[in-house]
Amino acid sequence: MSSAISRLPNTVEAWLSYIESLHPTSIEMGLSRVQAVAACLQLTFPFIVISVGGTNGKGSTCAMLERIYTTAGYRVGCYTSPHLLHYQERVRFNGTQIADELLCAGFAAVEQARGDISLTYFEMGTLAALWAFEQQALDVAILEVGLGGRLDAVNIVDADCAIVTNVDLDHMEFLGDTRELIGHEKAGIYRQQQIAICGDADPPASLLDYAQALGVKLRRFGIDYQISVDHTHHAQYHDAQGQLTIDSLRLFGDYQWHNAASVIYAVRTLQSRLPVNDDSLLQGLTGTEVVGRFQYWHRNPDIILDVAHNPHAARALRSNLQQLTTDGGKVIAVFSMLSDKDISSVIDILHDVIDDWNIASIQHPRAASIDFLKDCLCKRVAETHVTVHPDLPAALRSSYRKAAKNDKIIVFGSFFTVAAILETTPDQWAS
Repeated sequence: MSSAISRLPNTVEAWLSYIESLHPTSIEMGLSRVQAVAACLQLTFPFIVISVGGTNGKGSTCAMLERIYTTAGYRVGCYTSPHLLHYQERVRFNGTQIADELLCAGFAAVEQARGDISLTYFEMGTLAALWAFEQQALDVAILEVGLGGRLDAVNIVDADCAIVTNVDLDHMEFLGDTRELIGHEKAGIYRQQQIAICGDADPPASLLDYAQALGVKLRRFGIDYQISVDHTHHAQYHDAQGQLTIDSLRLFGDYQWHNAASVIYAVRTLQSRLPVNDDSLLQGLTGTEVVGRFQYWHRNPDIILDVAHNPHAARALRSNLQQLTTDGGKVIAVFSMLSDKDISSVIDILHDVIDDWNIASIQHPRAASIDFLKDCLCKRVAETHVTVHPDLPAALRSSYRKAAKNDKIIVFGSFFTVAAILETTPDQWAS
């Protein structure tokens, strides 16, 4: 073994520290570097690939697909990002997080293949995940796009089926500041002669134009497939293949039914290559849970965790809260965001459905300062309803102590906000 190879990290934590030091920027758009390293790794992607892009709902859509195909008996790989507590959450086999040994082997394979080519943290992780997938004799790999689509590292793979969940404003410094510009980037995961699905009921013209220029027959929510939900949360799904009745979802929110409809359509469209019976489809759908997606974490008072961090997600969160607040209880927020997000718009959308705000700064280099968060809030909320705390666990502790049994505590604003609470134990905030 050469001295260079012998000096490679030997734990996941050491690898992540090393990878973070490799590239001067966390995000660099473009595929040429990733494609070059993938060629050196001789990646062939010998499995069916479903890529999932969109502004929101990607993680939930991937989780539903993963659960359905696992329930149906297939060998399933799933790659998502970001993680909440542990990097291994990003790479799963049949719902189980990747073993440390295999993940380290993947990082080592990429490190040895890249030579002098510089890779970002996300690019290195994506290639390591794809390498690990090729070691596992998968039937299907489900890949969540990290940012955008056209120039995202995941897009080195030609997907057999590509789903864009929706298109809205986020990551505007990289993707553009209009739905039209962002839609063009999202549509970049579509491929000629492959299945192309759009879950947005009103997609931007740029996405439609991109698909048309490719010669792709785009399958659209509301046109090629649809779903209707009654007041008891039972749903009827319809497409050209017929109707399907869904009793309920564990995932809460109207938008999750839209995600479920796109998932059903994808599974049905891939039926000739990955047969799934209706029992497995329904069992997988109704059994899907995703951490941090309007997740009930504690009861009496209810503590709900939601990673909503952009205006589109804030509108969905508003709808969910309005459905819940019918028992006279207050809604109490534990809130923080990153500085590069549209904080003012998120507050504008939610200020009148939240009674009290408990804020703290995220422990992250990109965190919004506590002064900036407070200034943004106090433009729409009386200062007496905004309380500053030294950290997020302290914000939760204060919220919990003040809450009545019928109040709702909503923790939101970022993956990092939710992660900071998930890292706590009840004795840190409930005592």
